[in-house]
Amino acid sequence: MSDRGVLLVNLGSPASTEVADVRRYLNQFLMDPLVVDLPWPLRRLLVSMILLRRPKASAEAYASIWWDEGSPLVVISRRVQQALQAQLDMPVELAMRYGQPSIEQGLLKLAQQPGVREVLFMPQYPQHADSTITTSVREAQRVIAKHQLPLTLTVVPAFYDRSDYLEALVASAKPYFEQPFDHVLLSYHGLPERHLKKADPTGSHCLASPDCCERPSPAHATCYRAQCTAVSKQFAQRLGLAPEQWSQAFQSRLGRDKWIEPYTETRIDELAAQGVKRLLVLCPAFVADCIETLEEIGDRAREQFIEAGGQELVLVPCLNDHPQWVATLAQWCRTTPRAA
Repeated sequence: MSDRGVLLVNLGSPASTEVADVRRYLNQFLMDPLVVDLPWPLRRLLVSMILLRRPKASAEAYASIWWDEGSPLVVISRRVQQALQAQLDMPVELAMRYGQPSIEQGLLKLAQQPGVREVLFMPQYPQHADSTITTSVREAQRVIAKHQLPLTLTVVPAFYDRSDYLEALVASAKPYFEQPFDHVLLSYHGLPERHLKKADPTGSHCLASPDCCERPSPAHATCYRAQCTAVSKQFAQRLGLAPEQWSQAFQSRLGRDKWIEPYTETRIDELAAQGVKRLLVLCPAFVADCIETLEEIGDRAREQFIEAGGQELVLVPCLNDHPQWVATLAQWCRTTPRAA
């Protein structure tokens, strides 16, 4: 057996669709200072206000897409873990940043494996954001220090520009492009604009001009929007899409702050008004289908599009446990060098 273990990490899910479980999950998620980046007293006040009403509505949304086996995100992630384990001679565990199974549980399991001294930490996020990758890494570091685990952490960074990831994304989506369509919308999870500015190491590039994502800059190494744009362009190029055949937008806004634009719901109305009848929607910020894809796009956005005059909105599934994606993950596990 290898002295390396693998920990696949995704965002998480409530334990059930009960309002109490959803409230517990949302509280853990929203109280993360890298998610809601306000001073603790303001964050606590804001989250307490959100938790007065949102858990009930969110519980209904989760119930509408919940599978018999449980949360789609967790079920799919478990399938990926099992498929990956079948291709490797090193232990593979699954963890969620919020909810169960936790990062703490995953690291403790790996620490108990004979001979494991290094953890290949694999956040399942193609693009970098402090509210996804950074918070996951910090939690892992906290757990290792808390338990004084004899483990080193090797982090697989955002993989938006890796050709094997892009090839797997195209391969998983390609069957949906064999039928007629009018337009392709690549919808990414949104972020507050201030998150982009905070992550900009230059302090002067992100959002300073309309074409900031088009101009080369060291800021792109940690710029979520620039990395989303890079994925969109590569995806369109590899599928031979003309510029007028596709567009990009951002979904899942929360609160009143300015989030990165264009907004998905606005773009859907615009496309319907332009005469688009059959719309394909991909969500390349996610590698596994979840409430943001299945309910927000597959249900609510579909209804919105049809009400606005469209005829059919087709949600293209995420990578999920597509064989080429699992093979890509396995190759990364075999070839990622140890942290210096």
